[in-house]
Amino acid sequence: MTVDDLLAPVLTIDGPSGSGKGTVARAVAHKLGWHFLDSGALYRAVGLAAGWADLDFSDSEALARCAAETQVTFRSGHVGDEPRVLVNAVDVTDELRTETAGAAASAIAAIPAVREALFAKQRAFRVSPGLVADGRDMGTVIFPDARYKVFLTASAEERAARRHKQLSEKGLAVSIDGLLREIRARDARDAERAVAPLRPAREALLLDSTGVSINEVVERVLGLVTAKS
Repeated sequence: MTVDDLLAPVLTIDGPSGSGKGTVARAVAHKLGWHFLDSGALYRAVGLAAGWADLDFSDSEALARCAAETQVTFRSGHVGDEPRVLVNAVDVTDELRTETAGAAASAIAAIPAVREALFAKQRAFRVSPGLVADGRDMGTVIFPDARYKVFLTASAEERAARRHKQLSEKGLAVSIDGLLREIRARDARDAERAVAPLRPAREALLLDSTGVSINEVVERVLGLVTAKS
């Protein structure tokens, strides 16, 4: 019997920015009736709170304190909708999805003390009947004993196009070429960082969502859960 047999089951969905893991994870969590963790939102929230406090992003101790003290709350809305995210009781859902917030999250995610401060917060989401957790190190670091693991990716070009469409629909004017450069730069930072680099767990199911519909990806992930249950 493994630790996972004694605790609530976990499905981890890791992958680079724009791979669709958040959308897939929310849909799978809804279909399974499980809880959902957007780990990236936690890092974005800390980056945002650090900005509010005008912290120096080279001051790892101050950032770690910020990570420990920042209160992050997820509020579910309509089925399929992105959960609302509150940072210290302020709704920052839209602000968290900006490229600036993403860059801040990537920067502080490379700091060991920040990751340590957020470790317990992420583990606390593991409650009955189960958890779907999306991020970059869910299956390798946070929930290494997870019963189900997926690594979802897509080409940089397709991820940039998806992000451009998403931001344009929100009325934000962005350059697709600029988004592509940012995505490639973030991929490099995430893969090359010394702490918890972005990589698939050894036993993860590898899925490339380039040119594949979200529904098809969701069904493949659900198929993994069914096969291993």
